[in-house]
Amino acid sequence: MGAAPKHDVYQAIADPSRREMLKLLSHSDSSIKEICEHFTISRTAIVKHLNVLSDAELVSDRKAGREKIYSLQPEQLLEVKEWVSYFEQFWDNKLSMLKHMVEEEPND
Repeated sequence: MGAAPKHDVYQAIADPSRREMLKLLSHSDSSIKEICEHFTISRTAIVKHLNVLSDAELVSDRKAGREKIYSLQPEQLLEVKEWVSYFEQFWDNKLSMLKHMVEEEPND
């Protein structure tokens, strides 16, 4: 078994720029140049963000000529989905309570 990722998924998705990069890559694989076109931050910063995403195994890269092409690896997001889904029961309960309160209000 390989070494543990340097960054965990939660650290990786904590940054809004990295979340936006993941969203971009969910539409299509992209080169660093293509990714840079969507951000106002430097190419160096983009590469650092991509390295964090790569360390967390959320993206992979491959060489295509002189470029690196990045691809989303969504499997790692299952951990986040499972964690968040636990809390849905509380949201559903609060919404049900609100609905009940609204429906029970007397009409003036």
